[in-house]
Parts: sequence; structure tokens; C-alpha cells
Amino acid sequence: MNVYAIFADHVRAAVAALAAEGLVPEGLDLAHIVVEPPRDAANGDLATNAAMVLAKEAKMKPRDLAERIAAHLSAVDDVKAVEVAGPGFINITLHGAIWPRVLADVLRHGRGFGASAVGGGVPVNVEYVSANPTGPMHVGHCRGAVFGDAMANLLAFAGYKVTREYYINDAGAQVDVLARSAFLRYREALGEEIGAIPDGLYPGDYLVPVGEALVKAHGPTLTALPEAQWLPVVRETAIATMLDMIRTDLAALGITFDVFFSERSLQQGVDRVAATIATLRESGEVYQGRLTPPKGAPLEDWEDREQTLFRSTDFGDDVDRPLIKSDGSYTYFASDIAYHKDKFDRGFTRMIDVWGADHGGYVKRMQAAVKAVSGGKASLDIELCQLVRLTRNGEPVRMSKRAGSFVTLREVVDEVGRDAVRFMMLFRKNDAPLDFDLGKVIEQSRENPVFYVQYAHARACSILRNAREAFADLPVAASDFATADLARLDDEGETGLLMRLAGWPRLVEQAAVAREPHRVAFFLYDLASEFHGQWNRGKDLPHLRFIIENDPELSLARLALVHGVATVLASGLTLLGVEAVEELK
Repeated sequence: MNVYAIFADHVRAAVAALAAEGLVPEGLDLAHIVVEPPRDAANGDLATNAAMVLAKEAKMKPRDLAERIAAHLSAVDDVKAVEVAGPGFINITLHGAIWPRVLADVLRHGRGFGASAVGGGVPVNVEYVSANPTGPMHVGHCRGAVFGDAMANLLAFAGYKVTREYYINDAGAQVDVLARSAFLRYREALGEEIGAIPDGLYPGDYLVPVGEALVKAHGPTLTALPEAQWLPVVRETAIATMLDMIRTDLAALGITFDVFFSERSLQQGVDRVAATIATLRESGEVYQGRLTPPKGAPLEDWEDREQTLFRSTDFGDDVDRPLIKSDGSYTYFASDIAYHKDKFDRGFTRMIDVWGADHGGYVKRMQAAVKAVSGGKASLDIELCQLVRLTRNGEPVRMSKRAGSFVTLREVVDEVGRDAVRFMMLFRKNDAPLDFDLGKVIEQSRENPVFYVQYAHARACSILRNAREAFADLPVAASDFATADLARLDDEGETGLLMRLAGWPRLVEQAAVAREPHRVAFFLYDLASEFHGQWNRGKDLPHLRFIIENDPELSLARLALVHGVATVLASGLTLLGVEAVEELK
């Protein structure tokens, strides 16, 4: 039961009625009508901008149109009063009986309450993490991984058909560097003294097991081969080992993927990168030309040559982009175009990529490429995740010995736990820098949001356990609580909780459409705060306690509310990938 969606329908119906009466033109664009909570609770329960967004098209003053819409809304069931405010805002006050009906709906649908059909079953490809398979993932990858996974959960809950995808960057120079680094560890495993790791190679200890595996598989035979022969052998082993490590680290965060797509596969068999370039050349989006040197770049470093260019400026980019390097190999951009064309060929017209903030300059050209390869039929949304500053009690955390140059994702998860990592990575918008304090995220206080929300769920479960001791015939199934006399929930704190629960379906749709899972984390914190507040009121005022032993009917209604709060908390935590614990240890 989405109260806001229901009343948005009532507003649209009021406009349709006015059109039928000849008081407004037929066919007004109703897409921008919004029903939401008013900024000031004193103005009622709901507010709509309908008159403001329709007035120009209707050729009426906003306030005059608002008065006509308000007259129709006044006749709607559940409406207590309608007021036109300011230049044409419409404020609606509802009869209190609607809020218990929302709770009954929560209890009937359980964790499915709030699920939406707004996605309409549209296939959406969500690509995230996609870290180079050259070592363990660091804490920066962690943020993109958690954000992408929670966003995918949210989109699925809102009715989209989601495919989670990881793009393996297993082509290009970086994997050859990985192979050379692993070969050094192979020689070390054979007993050779390798000394300090040379500059340009990966220094972390995580490649030691790769060297040992190569010795076990090949003995010393690789040392007798020229690099051209041992490099592909070592590269295959190193990439496979790194991917196994990445999968294990992601599993520690509760993250799995539907598809792992190899960049190298684009050139195996049919060269799909070349085919994509040829297709774009035929349609005029690729041409042979010259670029001017970037402003401020030393001219002696600039290679003035005719090259294969993509017309990204036709799609809003700053300059056209090269697709083939001077040595004949493809640029990363060329491979990325072919990869996204492959997504389109697989049936995805909605694509979402999650990137690190350092790739922000790449956004326009990639969106341009998707428009070009799909003939404008597909869209690419790119979400950037800002950096994570890792501290412990305010002090910067030292780099990892295992990784050699950064703190690994797995080290953070092992220290503070998956739930703390996931919730805190989502308790700030993805495009804002994040301070992650390893000391504070394990504190048991209100200042630690993950504890505060999980404590609210555990407290609700504790109340229900205690209630079973007081009332032996208490219902077992959540849906059975819906038969309670919920009209008795008339305290202002109880009404506030009911109204908060009523906002959950709207929040789900908004967060999904905006691709902002942090809104879920904020909602859960606010719901937990109100629930803790009502529990504290009961400590001071015994008549407000959830369990009133001499009034089973009221107790049952209040326990239904506790059940509803626990249900929505659990639903939201599940979307974030955080456990809804029943007891805190």
C-alpha cells in the first residue's frame, strides 16, 4: 500500500474529471505531478505540486487551478481536509484511520512490503567493481562493490530485471606486468635470491603463492624458455589465481555476480573490436584524421599522425577519441566500445556502470559510444564513487604489508565485519568523499549508524520474545497480527511510526529511480531513531509501553506495530546486504 502513489492517482483523476467537465484542456501532461510529505508537518500529511506544474499548459493561474483540484480531492475517502497554500500548493490532511491500514498491509506482505513494479521488468545491466585482476582489491574498490551491489538489490526490489556483471580487464600491458611479477616469484620459489622487486613490477606478497603454484605445475622448465613462450603460461595462471582471490574477497562482502566478462574474449575467434570499429566507420562515427595537441602539453611529447578516431564530439564530448595506438593495438576505449556493444547485443538497453571518481573524464565519451553503437536505442548511466579515507580513531591507517602499497578490502572486512563495512559505505552518497574510521564503526552507540539500526531490529525481536512470556496465545505468524484492533494505536509516537512505515514504498521507488541506495540507509536510521524514541517514552510513561499486561487488546496492537517496524527494518537491511540480527552480542 503506497499512500503517496494512491493519492497521486487521486490527483490525476481529479484533473481528468476537470477535463471532462470542460474546466481544463484535455491531454494535460501529468508526468510531473508529485505527491510527497509537506516540508512542514503542520501543513498536513501530503502535498502536491499538481497546480504548479499544470497551470501554464492549462492556461490558468496556479491558485485557481489548485482550488478546482482541491474541490475534487475533498470528496476522496480518507481525506479529512484540503487546503490551498501560497501560489498554488495543495496540502492534504488524512483521517487517522488510513495509517493502521498501512500497518496491516506491512504485516500481510512481510518483507515484500514496499516492493514496486516501477521497473516494469526492464532488463538492466549493472557493471561494478571490474578491478584489474592484478592483485587484491583495496578499500576503494570496496565502496564501488558495496554501492553497486546494493543498487542492484534495490533495482530488483523495484521491479527491474537485473544482471550483475564484472568486466575482467585481462588484456593489455597491465596483465603482462602481472605475469612478469609472478615469474619473479616463480624464480624465488625455485630458490633463487631475487632481491628487491624492481620498479614497475607488483611488489605485494600476494604473488608468492602464484610462484609456488607455477613450480608445482611446471618445475624449473619455464626458466629455460624465452619470455615470449613463458609469458602466456604464467599470465594464465596469474590471472586465474587473482580472479579466485577477487571472488573470495567479494564473497566476504556478500557479493556475487551473474556474469564475469573477459576483455580478451573480445578478440578471441572473431575480433569484435575490429568489427565494432568497422560498423562505426560505415555509419560515419569513425574516420581517419588528426588531433590537435592538448593545451599545455609539451609539443615534443606530441605525436602528430593520422589515426582512427571516434566522433565523440558529435555526442557532447570535448574532443574526438583515438581507437588504435601507433603500434596497431587497440586503445582501452576501443575495447570498451566493443564491450558495451556486446551488452546491447545481449538485449540491454539500460546499462549502469559504477566507476571510481578518477574515471570521471571518461564518462562523456563512453556515453557517446553507447549512443553510437545502439543507434540511440540504449542508455548508459555512470555512477562515480569518491575516495575512501581510512582511519583508526582519527589516525590514518598504514598500508598493507600483503598488498605492498594499499589497505586491502579483505583486511577491512576481517577487522570490523561485513555489516559494518556495507552499511557505512552506504551511509553517504556515492559521489561524496567518505571517512571510514575502523574504531568508530564497531562502537555500540547512536553515533555508529549500523549498530543503531541493527539494535532497533534486535530490540523489536526482544520485545516480541518477552511478549510471548506474558501472553501465551500470542500469534505466531506476522500476518495474524493484522487482525488486532490497530485503531488503538493513537499515541502521537505510534502515529509517527505508522507514517514512517507508510513512506517506505515511496522511498524504495525514489531511491531506485535515482540509483541512490544511501537513501535506504538514511530511512532505516530515521525509523530506528523513532522506534528507540518510542521505547524510551515507555520507560518514562508506563502506559506507553509495548506490553500492557492488563490490556491484551492494546498490547496486541502495539506488538503488531513492533512487528511492522522489525519487518521494514529487515527488508531495508536486506537491500543493503546487512544482517537483521535478532540479538546483539
